[in-house]
Amino acid sequence: MAKFWNFFLFQLGWFACVWGAANQQVLWAVVGTGIYLLFHVARSCSPKLELSLLFKAVIYGVSADTLLIYSGLLDFKDAWPSLYISPVWMWVLWALVASTINGPLSWLRGKPVLGAFLGGICGPMSYEAGIRMGAGSWAGNIVLGWVVVGVIWAIAIPLMFYWDRTPLEQGLVKNP
Repeated sequence: MAKFWNFFLFQLGWFACVWGAANQQVLWAVVGTGIYLLFHVARSCSPKLELSLLFKAVIYGVSADTLLIYSGLLDFKDAWPSLYISPVWMWVLWALVASTINGPLSWLRGKPVLGAFLGGICGPMSYEAGIRMGAGSWAGNIVLGWVVVGVIWAIAIPLMFYWDRTPLEQGLVKNP
């Protein structure tokens, strides 16, 4: 899939999930974004490897976001399926980010320090945007929340590239 469409659908999925969570109506957003992710995996050069990457990203994200909940730093508005684990709409967002590794983020391949730097900045900004839209709230110290989310994402981006085993020439998707 061309980088533009991957980026556009990533943004659309992000907005739909966050808006759905803010309004406690995540079902349509999760289903729609899930369908896009299935389409994305099916069209990838190596569907099995792409699915593996998305699965690993979701496991990492669920673990990280659940730790944020238990540490008292973050509350999610729509906590389905449980108050004790990261909400399902966040699972979809982690998979969406992983879906950009071989598309819009492919230029970061082989640049783990830059990936960590950008992840450390953009991750907290994304959480803040979601919070301002009403999908959650900082439950404790906001500065500490930003720092912890920054560390989580500074690790996440290089880790996703490490998990991705797509050869460099296949990972650099060309725009038509």
